[in-house]
Amino acid sequence: MDYSQIACGLVESHLTDWHGKSVHRDIVNDLSELTQAAKQAGFDLRVASGHRNFERQAAIWNGKFAGQRPVFDLQGRKITLTKLSEFEKCQAIMLFSALPGASRHHFGSDLDVYAKNCLEPTQSLQLEPWEYDAGGPFAEFNLWLDEHILEYGFFRPYACFQGGVAREPWHISHLSVASLLEQYQSIDNIAATLTAHDVLGKQCILHHLPELYRQYICNITRPA
Repeated sequence: MDYSQIACGLVESHLTDWHGKSVHRDIVNDLSELTQAAKQAGFDLRVASGHRNFERQAAIWNGKFAGQRPVFDLQGRKITLTKLSEFEKCQAIMLFSALPGASRHHFGSDLDVYAKNCLEPTQSLQLEPWEYDAGGPFAEFNLWLDEHILEYGFFRPYACFQGGVAREPWHISHLSVASLLEQYQSIDNIAATLTAHDVLGKQCILHHLPELYRQYICNITRPA
């Protein structure tokens, strides 16, 4: 198995279908147990997003870099990218969207989750932090995840803002599977992947990749 290809989102041989979502086959048992435990606690845990391949991540990135998709700051305000340098554009985008080849969603071990039964019939899922904070529809679900996900082999890599990726309380990661693949999502493998594909801002990204790697890719919240 070519772990570097998996880690950079270039192959899908590691995936299986789990209730309509593509996930890493080695997390299915733990994910099923987590879902069952959530159900017993009163939460209908659903996966909003599982695996995302390189092409899909590149489409998101290119759309944002070209100004065709909105880019927001930590306060939710739209950023005017035309006023930024290429490097500043990269930093602004990576606050909420991963660099193609460097997304944890490439692993298939990382998922965006929510509790479907906590949404009102007229509500639609936004995947925004306020939904998981006090007063939000997933506040109790959020507290339950805090207490229990590690028991089932998961953790939250973006549990808090550490100067890189914004806080994402919906994002969970399978500890053992993701830890293996992180080793292959190296600077060299990301650079080789980017070099071989059409990604806007590529030369700037490659020039600043060590800095971007430290700030946004390996800068995650790890379980104690």
